[in-house]
Amino acid sequence: MTGWEGFAFTFLNARVAAEYWPKILEGLGVTIALAALIIVSGLALGLLLAVLRTLAIRPLNWAIIFVVDLFRALPPLVLIVLIYFGLPAAGIGFSGFAATWLALTLVLMAFAEEIFWGSICAVPKGQWEAGRALGLHFLPTLRKIVLPQAIRIAIPPLTNRTIAITKGTALGSVVAVSEILGAAQSAMAFSGNPTPLMLGALAYLVLFFPVVVLGRWIETRFAWRR
Repeated sequence: MTGWEGFAFTFLNARVAAEYWPKILEGLGVTIALAALIIVSGLALGLLLAVLRTLAIRPLNWAIIFVVDLFRALPPLVLIVLIYFGLPAAGIGFSGFAATWLALTLVLMAFAEEIFWGSICAVPKGQWEAGRALGLHFLPTLRKIVLPQAIRIAIPPLTNRTIAITKGTALGSVVAVSEILGAAQSAMAFSGNPTPLMLGALAYLVLFFPVVVLGRWIETRFAWRR
């Protein structure tokens, strides 16, 4: 068996691929569902914290800053392990899927809050003054004038950060989540062949490459129009 034939038999085994690709496909569905939940909940919570921070209530702002810095500092894998293995000791149990979702949601929330807050601060003060001149109070000015501009400013950095964090769904394999990597590792263990890992890599490319291209387009478009 030549070098290429040995490589193909080990990593591109057609028989193993045909047998286990449905399992990888199931893992792809789990990854998509998990990533969608993380994006929706993480961005919503980040925006909420940024809006609360604009109220300038000092104790509340200190609490938000502490929470944001905490979850920005903790590695996502450590957070997943703490939630999955640590919280049951306090009587709070999570499935592997829920632990991964909660951990990555908190991480995305922290980074999204900082991006939204920086974007709100980047809106010229004259916009606030214009709202007051129109007779609008603080919250209507924030909602109708400031936030639309801040969100546009936030989109390019937020897109890149969101993609980077949602790729962390692969960490769910550590707590037995059958996403792409978890399914690939399980299939490799049963088959005794690493071909399922190659299928997993292909599934990640199919899922995230278009997302990365879309993110680049969004970043360029909104940076150009800002």
